[in-house]
Order: sequence, then C-alpha cells, then structure tokens
Amino acid sequence: MLAFVDYASLVYPPHDAPLMEAYGGRFESLYVIFHPFVGVPDELAWKATKNYPDDEPIARRGTKCPWSHAAARTELPTCAKLNQALLTSIGSIAKDLCDFAGRDALKSFLEAEPVWMPTEGRFEPLLQTDFLDVFEAAGQKELVFVPEFPNADPIQRFEVSRLRDGKDPFPARGTLAAPDGLFLLTVDWDSFFTLLYGPLDFVSEVVSRNKLEGFFATPTTEHFWFNYALGCCVITLTPEVWATA
Repeated sequence: MLAFVDYASLVYPPHDAPLMEAYGGRFESLYVIFHPFVGVPDELAWKATKNYPDDEPIARRGTKCPWSHAAARTELPTCAKLNQALLTSIGSIAKDLCDFAGRDALKSFLEAEPVWMPTEGRFEPLLQTDFLDVFEAAGQKELVFVPEFPNADPIQRFEVSRLRDGKDPFPARGTLAAPDGLFLLTVDWDSFFTLLYGPLDFVSEVVSRNKLEGFFATPTTEHFWFNYALGCCVITLTPEVWATA
C-alpha cells in the first residue's frame, strides 16, 4: 500500500521492458488475463449476422469461451501462438511477425462455430463484472480510472456499485486502480489481454474465484510475449495447463 499514489503514473507499462519492472517494481505479481472469446446463440453467430454483436447483447447473452477451446479447435498449441494469430487477424504486428496460417485457422473456426473473437484494446464486456469483483474482494467501494493519456483526459473516481448497476458507463480502456494503490488492472491498444498487478495471494485468490484464464508473468515477460525473438519469456503453456480455475 502506498502513502501517496501518483495516479497519473499508472498508465500501461512501456513495451520495451519486462512488465514486472513497471511502476518501479512495486507490485509483487502480475497476472495476464486473456480476453475470452465470445460464445453467442446461433442467431448472433457469424453465419447468421456477418456483424460483430454490440456490447449490450454480448453482456446479456454472450458467454465466455476460453482460449483453450479456441486453441484445441484451431490446433494452435500455445497461448502465444493464439495471441499471434489474433494480432495477425487485426493487422497490428509487422508482416515478418505474422502467422497467416494461424490467422486462417482462427477465421475458419470463427466462421464455423457460434463464437466471436475477443475484443482488443479495451476492457472486455464479458470481464467487466469480474473486474468489479476484484475491487469488492478488496473491500474497495471506489476505483480510480486513469485514462490512456491522463495529461489530456481527466482521472476520475467511480463508485463500484454504480458501475455494476450500469448507472455510470464502464471506462473503455486505460487503468482501473485501487484508491490506495494496492492493485490495478490495465489494458493497452490492440491487446487481447488485461494486466492485473497486485499482491500474489490476493491476485491468486481473485483469479481462482473468478476463473480468469491467463498466466502469471515471469521476471522477463514483456508486452510482446507472443514473440520469442524479442527476448520475452518463452510461453510454453499448453491448453491443458492454462489457469482457468
């Protein structure tokens, strides 16, 4: 816990350094939360609509489809390869880093099943309730929203209950921080994951309770963890060992 919290400094970490070194290395652990694929009724599937659902039907009728299921259906063996295929599909990485075969396998899977891609670069609608649960688990009635560019946009406080009831709109992207600085959640543009920093025991408990799929970062994990060539930690997790519970 920090005596003084410089909220403006709690923006998403730099891409060119290990994520555990962010924020002065003050956090004990970091869990990388995968944005789930979105399972939908047949009438909202690609075959029926050819249009990605809006947030309201996603939140009301969508269900979490884990990366492990998508990996099994696409035969992409690790979360790193699946992340690479996702990034390739939205054209957010350089051509020499793309996995076009993986992208095509992902496309075939999404066209065949009532499942949509996760959203990138924002707080995934299917995870918003889980994120509010994190604050309530810590006894926090408020959270601090730090926008991507706090020098241009205001830092705001929100009541957790008002966000849960839909009385206030859920922030799109940036950082959600505990007012006392104990933990934070942050998401970056073009990312299919959200970072959860905090005390190891607390993070482990909320990850398990809310069945948040992902992995704990190592001291060498970087933002571009999908690409081994950049010196990030080698992600060798197979679907069978991804933390979904």
